[in-house]
Amino acid sequence: MTGVESQARASGRSPWTTRRWLRVGVAVSLLILVLLGSTGAWVLARTESLSTDLTDVRSPALTTAIRLESAMLNQETGIRGYGLTGTPEFRAPYDRGLVEQKASMKELAGLLDGDRAGLEGLKAVREAVGKWQERIARPIAAARPGSPSPLATERAEEGKTSFDEVRTALNDQQKMLRADRAGARKDLVDTMAVRNWVFGAIGVVILGLIAVVFEGLRRGINRPLERLGSDARTIAGGDFDHPITPTGPADLRHLSGEIDSMRRRLVRELDFKEQARVRLDAQAADLRRSNAELEQFAYVASHDLQEPLRKVSSFTQLLQRRYGGQLDDRADQYIDFAVDGANRMQVLINDLLDFSRVGRLHNDQQEVDLDKVFERTLSALSVSIEESEAVVTHDGLPTLVADPTQMGMLWQNLIANAVKFRRPGVVPRVRVTAVREDELWRFTVTDNGIGIPEEFTEKIFVIFQRLHTKDAYPGSGIGLAMCKKIVEFHGGTIAVDPGYREGARITFTLAPEPPEHADALTPALPEPAPPADPDGSL
Repeated sequence: MTGVESQARASGRSPWTTRRWLRVGVAVSLLILVLLGSTGAWVLARTESLSTDLTDVRSPALTTAIRLESAMLNQETGIRGYGLTGTPEFRAPYDRGLVEQKASMKELAGLLDGDRAGLEGLKAVREAVGKWQERIARPIAAARPGSPSPLATERAEEGKTSFDEVRTALNDQQKMLRADRAGARKDLVDTMAVRNWVFGAIGVVILGLIAVVFEGLRRGINRPLERLGSDARTIAGGDFDHPITPTGPADLRHLSGEIDSMRRRLVRELDFKEQARVRLDAQAADLRRSNAELEQFAYVASHDLQEPLRKVSSFTQLLQRRYGGQLDDRADQYIDFAVDGANRMQVLINDLLDFSRVGRLHNDQQEVDLDKVFERTLSALSVSIEESEAVVTHDGLPTLVADPTQMGMLWQNLIANAVKFRRPGVVPRVRVTAVREDELWRFTVTDNGIGIPEEFTEKIFVIFQRLHTKDAYPGSGIGLAMCKKIVEFHGGTIAVDPGYREGARITFTLAPEPPEHADALTPALPEPAPPADPDGSL
């Protein structure tokens, strides 16, 4: 006995659970259906058997008996005409009748196999036919053609009497077969009537069973669940003091009790949860404010570095112009180092500012024809493409809702990288493709350059990560990180195809429309002023 049943017995209520009610109901229903099904199957089998016997045995047997009678009449007519005239043409009906007689008797023997009375009737017909053929038909048929047979006249009376016996045997056989067919037909009609009654009763019982099951489910399960649902909706509406009344089978009453216990616990913890929510809201507000301050700090730091960096760059370049060659070689080398470092710092800060602008300043969502953006990108990179003699081809590109500036930055970084990281002595070839995959567009940028080792396929998308020294390949290490940020901002992903070994292949996806961003974009910060020449000479 389960704990639910024990509690039900202790409370004086029915200990039967929903599972037990369902098991008993299903078992009884299945038993009734099995009995009804067995009865229906027996009636159907009986109907099928009688129908088969009537259509395959009784009716064909009567038809064959009638055909046998016709064959005997043909024999009698033919042999009588041949005996009286001696004309050979009169033997043709007799010969055909013999063939039909043999075939009909053989078929009747097969149809009446196991039918003792039918076989007795067939035996009587066979004996009568044999007697007539032995005394009359065969002797007359053996006579020479061309003249009347004397036997036909001598045995005319005997032939008539003998063939009357054949007729009588055939009529008795047909009468018996007709009676058998009528009896089989009556049995079939009676069985079909029983079948109709049985299936009508089965239908009534099934309907009654459905009604009983439906009413039992309504009273035992649906009504208690509706009551429980009503109480739950009342509580969900804010009336947490509303009690839940246990009704129905033992397990549903137990469930109602558990839910009521949960309600009471929720009431006790409601105040604590509310206080926790208030604290979380405050923390979330602090976190948003902190993120905004961090972004503001990063932007302002990058912006404010511009001025001292411009001074350092400008004055080191002035120092190089005015005093280059006037100091020793070591001093010139130091000046070159300073100028190069200041220039690279300037490029790095500008790239950082561009990286921070993605999704913040550059967020003008509109329909963008990527074919036109791609052509503008090729025009902007025309110098490096011509110098390297690169061949850049592309498929037709779609029109998406995106930020045109970001799309230009995306293509510029990918194509520039494909041209920059080329193999020495090999003409760079870059191929761009676009295919639709379900709800996204998948793009590939394939080149025949130096490729990307498999162990670095994730590292290259991290900001400031470089696989080569700045002397071998210039750059700040921000380009692919910016591509990743742009693609993800537009609802896609970007990755390196590790299976491509003839160069590098970068694949990325873009949504036809960018996703909705949950957090509002930070307000646009003021752009830095253009660098100024400290003395007007730069």
